[in-house]
Amino acid sequence: MSEFPTYEELLDRPFFFCGIGGSGMLPLAQILKGRGASVSGSDRSRDQGRSPEKFAALEKQGFTLFPQDGSGITCSDQILVASAAVEDTVPEVVRAAELGCLRMTRAELLSILFNTSGAGIGIAGTSGKSTVTGMLGWILHATGGDPTVMNGAVMKNFVSEDRPFASAIVGGPGAFVSEVDESDGSIALYRPAVGILLNVSLDHKSMEELRALFGDFLARSGVAVINADNAEALALLPRAIKALTFGIDQDKAQIGIVPGSIADGPVRQAATVIDRHDGSEHPLVLNMPGRHNLSNALAAIAGAIAAGVPVAKAVTALAGFAGLARRFNVIGTSESGITVIDDFGHNPEKCAATLRTLKSHPGRVIAFFQPHGYGPLRQMGHELADTFVAELGPEDITIMCDPVYFGGTVDRSVGSERIIEMIEDGGRLADHVPTREDCAKLIQSIAKPGDRIVIMGARDDTLTGFAESLLKAL
Repeated sequence: MSEFPTYEELLDRPFFFCGIGGSGMLPLAQILKGRGASVSGSDRSRDQGRSPEKFAALEKQGFTLFPQDGSGITCSDQILVASAAVEDTVPEVVRAAELGCLRMTRAELLSILFNTSGAGIGIAGTSGKSTVTGMLGWILHATGGDPTVMNGAVMKNFVSEDRPFASAIVGGPGAFVSEVDESDGSIALYRPAVGILLNVSLDHKSMEELRALFGDFLARSGVAVINADNAEALALLPRAIKALTFGIDQDKAQIGIVPGSIADGPVRQAATVIDRHDGSEHPLVLNMPGRHNLSNALAAIAGAIAAGVPVAKAVTALAGFAGLARRFNVIGTSESGITVIDDFGHNPEKCAATLRTLKSHPGRVIAFFQPHGYGPLRQMGHELADTFVAELGPEDITIMCDPVYFGGTVDRSVGSERIIEMIEDGGRLADHVPTREDCAKLIQSIAKPGDRIVIMGARDDTLTGFAESLLKAL
């Protein structure tokens, strides 16, 4: 990291974010601005007229936004923040290169802020990172702390009229809570005081690569918090210097659940948390359904303990956690009894967790899925199809539109049709309807009282509006 400026030097430089509206870019831009830096940016979505309310909110907060034509890069002192995936032909990148501007990835910049904080708390794993980040950030805030929180999702507890897209909280110089990403290997940049490992499963890299990345992450953590229910995560326990384990099923986990105490409902659940250090028991109420969210809550409680918050206070705080936007977000129920749910599920594991939660309660499921690109369909199409076959029943139906496409040169040879064929071959009902508008018409025509309609997909802020309009039409 020696080629980059120090933290103090960074805040004296103006920043330009290419893709400022992205789920990883927006909270980072908010944190920098909250700490006094000059931040401007551009976004292709803004130029295309998508999510106008998001960019209007950013401008209201004082961000200067430019078209993505290079006009925002005006001096060599600017630091261009751009994903490593951004092509060298993008006008901002071209202009920055001409002027000799420093270019940093999101992870490089975030890791400097994280590593120079009073106590970096990193949340790692294949799935659940955003939820645990939100839960832990809320616990620290509700118990009197002043954390900085960097999340990939909007945290409902922190949403206000001035900050409708609250995916970041700017706090004091102490705790810095953040997701850390393994998909691009950037997890290696972080040096956590507390490192939380939720799970290890096949996603963007091979299992061998993942074991090495996550194992090294635990070895760099002052305290490692590990999910004892996940065999791959638990196998990395020997890499930890000091460890704290959590788990629903493992009776040796230090933070666990009293057997037989779980009461799960369609939109909330309750259980009794046990601290096996002293045998104390603490009733937990969680305004989120699903076993995976109970596991997420234990991760947040264990992380809070590692950060110095007593179990009783952490459990009490979680009763006030309102959840995240697009994480099993119940939009509403129609007068005829049809419920619409908005969800971020986009890879096999996340989709499975959501569908399993839905199928643990009565009623048909209509699962609408919008793929977040052609590349992901090629990479995990078989696993995705297997998930819908395994988790849904013979009366349920999967409806899939074409992948979202924002331009650029991509191989579009594998589309939604192939995934639908595989789901049908697996004995389940499925339908490919190219446009989202026609998918809505189909859903409206087949929905009946008692159905749960779940809208799933990533990297498209308009999906929530789609879910809301569908409920209104029903």
